[in-house]
Amino acid sequence: MKNIYTDLNEAQKEAMEQLDGPILILAGAGSGKTKTITSRIAYMINNGIPPSSILTLTFTNKAASEMRSRAATLINGDVPYQPLLCTFHKFGLLFLKFHMQSIGRPNSFVIIDMDDKKRIIKSFDTDLAIPLISSEISRFKNNLLTPQEALNSAQLPNYKQIANIYQKYESYLEQNNLVDFDDLLALPYKILEKDKELCKETSQRYQYIMVDEYQDTNDLQFKLLQKLSSEHNNLCVVGDDDQSIYGWRGANIKNILEFPDKFPDTKVIKLTKNYRSTDTILKAANDLIEHNRNRLGKQLQGTKDKGKEINVIHHDDEIMEARSIARKISTLIDEGVDPRDIAVLYRINALSRSIEEGLNRCGVPYKMVGGLKFYERAEIKDLISYLRIIANPNDDFSLRRIINRPKRGLGKATVDKILKASYDKKCSVFSYLTIQKDELETLVTKKAFKTLGEFCQDIEDIKHSCDASTYEFIDNLEKTFGIRKYYEGLPDSLDRVTNIDEFYGLFRDFVIQNPESSLDDFLNDIALQSDQDQIDDRSISIMSIHASKGLEFEYLFVIGLEEGFFPLIGDGTDIEEERRLGYVAITRAKKELTLSSSASRYYKGKRAGLGKSRFLSECGVSKGSLKIEKSTSYKKGALVKHKIFGIGRVTEVSKVKREFKLKINFAGKTRDILASFVEKI
Repeated sequence: MKNIYTDLNEAQKEAMEQLDGPILILAGAGSGKTKTITSRIAYMINNGIPPSSILTLTFTNKAASEMRSRAATLINGDVPYQPLLCTFHKFGLLFLKFHMQSIGRPNSFVIIDMDDKKRIIKSFDTDLAIPLISSEISRFKNNLLTPQEALNSAQLPNYKQIANIYQKYESYLEQNNLVDFDDLLALPYKILEKDKELCKETSQRYQYIMVDEYQDTNDLQFKLLQKLSSEHNNLCVVGDDDQSIYGWRGANIKNILEFPDKFPDTKVIKLTKNYRSTDTILKAANDLIEHNRNRLGKQLQGTKDKGKEINVIHHDDEIMEARSIARKISTLIDEGVDPRDIAVLYRINALSRSIEEGLNRCGVPYKMVGGLKFYERAEIKDLISYLRIIANPNDDFSLRRIINRPKRGLGKATVDKILKASYDKKCSVFSYLTIQKDELETLVTKKAFKTLGEFCQDIEDIKHSCDASTYEFIDNLEKTFGIRKYYEGLPDSLDRVTNIDEFYGLFRDFVIQNPESSLDDFLNDIALQSDQDQIDDRSISIMSIHASKGLEFEYLFVIGLEEGFFPLIGDGTDIEEERRLGYVAITRAKKELTLSSSASRYYKGKRAGLGKSRFLSECGVSKGSLKIEKSTSYKKGALVKHKIFGIGRVTEVSKVKREFKLKINFAGKTRDILASFVEKI
């Protein structure tokens, strides 16, 4: 067993040897989390615990595969079978294969993917956006709502319609013995909730349960874990509350913050030694995250030297920013730095456009990680197709893309008829729609005929009545076709609308810089920008901060550090999650870190002056006025709830360092409580 202890620090050893009862391992960024988990698996097996009683749950197949491989190298002797180490969804699949019959369905079910799900929903003939319906059905399932419960809780007509489609969708799945990804978690929970004996048997089978990235679990995953550990409470969860950045897709940070409350006698072990970054980088990360109030609290401790100071740069606009960073990266590569050790991060995908163009101009090869390049995104392709049609109505390729986007009620059969008819007439689709009107009227329904006529007339009107070299052209395009408005109604609207605004701003800027140019000139210009040379294996990486989670780079550039972009400001913004994103970004850097801001960018489609991000001053790398959120909106007279003292009314609010202290009247007894320990009612 000596090799298991090799290179483990004291906290990691403690985490490895602690087996019984609930355990919360707070694993800071770069603190050897995977090593600790795999060592713990090997430690249990080497001490005689049967592998069949060990269950380790992860979020990705890649993580599961890596842990499985690393654990195998630490196990003494041959093990006849491996412990179950898989994703939540893979566990759900295996469970359903054994127990699907308990809810009256055969275990020969087939799993459908997201495209299959959307095709099924589309078959129900609805005018609502398919991605919106798909997202809402997922939300219903993860909240364990039946179609009838969803219908009963619906307040708006659209949501009543979605609930009805949910009913049809569920019936379709059952009739065809299909399950979607949400079912892989929801159905096992329902089965365990219904069958108490099976729940007891399953919990007794898996005597030791571990969960990786616990801060990313949602409410349903938490409830499932409660069932699985109900007979023994030997539940070890590993995660970092300071890296909880997926609230927007259902992750509940309260799962990790309140773990000791939900599982009494929890042993909390903190892994704080960081083996990745220099002390200077760690200090900035620690200083930034300390401004969050809803956290369990820990300080990363360095194991390397101080390293270089963080480079803070500021430019007039995103074009100068991109050129500056591209030149710095080019110099690093010329000096012998492996491009794979360099990355550029941004908070929102729209910011990739300028950095992509800057890298292209400098001839720096790059790869987009976890996302599409700016000009390859669906909403940008839609806009370019509209512009191409206005420039050349006979562009059939572009017309086919946007003839029913935004949706105009034109079904696939109708579009196919039009395409075939234009082909038979040996003319373009647009020519057929505008010249062969008599034939078209007999080919499609009255409603479709009217819709197509209006569509063609809109294109003609914009083409002839509006000069494409004017600043207002793009406003008329949006007013006529409502592309931005269409994407506002989709679940991932924030990113898409921001990308559209970036494109509209790009067009306006082109008009200002090139007043004599035509629409063709603009289209040719962006075609050249988007046509990057072939990428080789020696490319730098550019990606969103979300996509960077779990990665690390020797040289890191973070762009867009302005108020409104990072942190993102708007309705529903969680400033603490934004700050956790900043923490994740900083801790991706190993050796050198550059933080960049610009005085102006396209903001909501127009160039706007921007202030530097509060995060620059909060992490101690830039002077600036400290922005503190106002007492998480607690005011005198507000009703609040405390987990021990119950419901009370705030009588006074005061400031204590970075925290807010509330004086609260609980049924006649006044107590002083920190704001982060109560909830608003």
